[in-house]
Amino acid sequence: MREAFRGDQRVDADALVARLDAVRRFLGAVDGQLPDSRLVAANTLVERAGTRLALSRDHTVVALAGSTGSGKSSLFNALARLELSPVGVRRPTTGVAHACVWGQLDGANRLLDWVGVLPRHRFVRESALDADDESGLHGLILLDLPDFDSVQRSHRLEVDRLLGLVDQVVWVVDPQKYADRVIHTSYLREFHRHKDVTLVVLNQADRLAPAELPRVLADLRRLLDADGLDGVPLLATTAVDPAGLEGLRQALERTVTERQAALRRLAGDVDIVVDGLDELVAAEVPKGAPDDATVRELDRALAGAAGVPSVAEAVEGAYRHRAGGTTGWPLVRGLRKLRPDPLRRLHLPGPATDPDRPEESLVAATSVPDPTAAQRSALGLAIRAVADRTGAELPAPWPAAVTAAARSRLTDLPDALDRAVAGTDLGMDRRPIWWRIVGALQWLVTLAAVAGLGWLALGYALRALGLPELEYPLVGEVPLPTLLLLGGLLAGLLVAAATRPVIRWAARRARQRAERRLTTAVAEVGGAYVITPVRAVLERYGQAREALRDAGR
Repeated sequence: MREAFRGDQRVDADALVARLDAVRRFLGAVDGQLPDSRLVAANTLVERAGTRLALSRDHTVVALAGSTGSGKSSLFNALARLELSPVGVRRPTTGVAHACVWGQLDGANRLLDWVGVLPRHRFVRESALDADDESGLHGLILLDLPDFDSVQRSHRLEVDRLLGLVDQVVWVVDPQKYADRVIHTSYLREFHRHKDVTLVVLNQADRLAPAELPRVLADLRRLLDADGLDGVPLLATTAVDPAGLEGLRQALERTVTERQAALRRLAGDVDIVVDGLDELVAAEVPKGAPDDATVRELDRALAGAAGVPSVAEAVEGAYRHRAGGTTGWPLVRGLRKLRPDPLRRLHLPGPATDPDRPEESLVAATSVPDPTAAQRSALGLAIRAVADRTGAELPAPWPAAVTAAARSRLTDLPDALDRAVAGTDLGMDRRPIWWRIVGALQWLVTLAAVAGLGWLALGYALRALGLPELEYPLVGEVPLPTLLLLGGLLAGLLVAAATRPVIRWAARRARQRAERRLTTAVAEVGGAYVITPVRAVLERYGQAREALRDAGR
């Protein structure tokens, strides 16, 4: 917490602007992440401070605030040495503020427009430039505020509005009501962070006996200390005697000469806003969140919801189907074609039938089965775990912002997962060379069997027609055609039997490869649709924390 009472310390204008810029950066970082209700004070400060610094820095706006009967209007007139503000216990004009400007009114008009003082209630002490006793107040804009204890609620609201705009406040109390609970609990205590731009005067001191005045001032000082206003100047004034205003006039001259009231007021406002926002970014930025275990849990849930196990199983089946169609016995390959390809059944890309038309391998959407209720529940729990574990150490309401970010693209997730599955290279677009070798071998032994069968059929036909019989070459005791027929058939069966375990092993490898690729693809979707938004919130939290730290310097 910064020291609120700066006393004689000067506020550097550039440093103040830098702090305000830091508050702006904070607001930019938390925009859309935190409720607007938590940022009202900061937004108000940025807007009000920017306007005040852009307006005249040669003028200092000082407000006289007090209750009915405290004599602040008389004090206002006495300081201005003019009858400007109506005086009375029940004033008919308590709902509006009056202003007196020491110097040229033109230079203060924009500032008074912003403060909200009507032109007909503005007065000027132009002669101050020619009067030695008034020259020290040149640049002062003195406001006589409505009574803060008015029975009219609109009057009290006007006081509250003006107190948020002026550079310095002079609280005027009288001997009868200086201990009034309203002024202490509702106003003075609220200004404990603006001690360096606060002044308290005990007006109508002439009504007290000389012996009573020190006692009343001591009691008032005790009350001010209890309000957190220790060190705030306390003066005794009287409007009926010019000498009774000397201390207040000197304090105002010192304020005007320093040209620090506006900067100190805004610096105090920044302190208040920073302290109010500090709890929103009190914790350190979580390192490495979300952790690897949480991300892996999310990836598993995404894989389940995307149908990765079903697709991987289809890849294994498709591998066996296609390998069997290439390496199987040619005489029964046609039967295999009657069964659908498992990947084709899911509308997943397969090998292009025409190298010049690869688009035939691409599909717009898959027919992967929809996730079950258990899989949807597991995905919801995984996303919730990402949000909960990431935002667990953050102060409220950041965990809610993290949860909202994790679920921000939930409705787009199914389509994204489907596109990821459809666009993943499953490694099924090429036929292995060994398929072709085995397939060629199958054709070779099949042709041998067909040749042997044809040779035997020819010999049978010649015998049936009574033509000379063919002399079959012998291999041992077996005729060569018979050997070709039986050997070809047996070799085909043996080759098929020998390659079947190899196909099963390769199919499992293909399944594992596809599962890895699919898991990587859906993990990228999870990163883009869940993890990235969550980390974006953490990044903005870090930016907000850094900005608020800069604003508090």
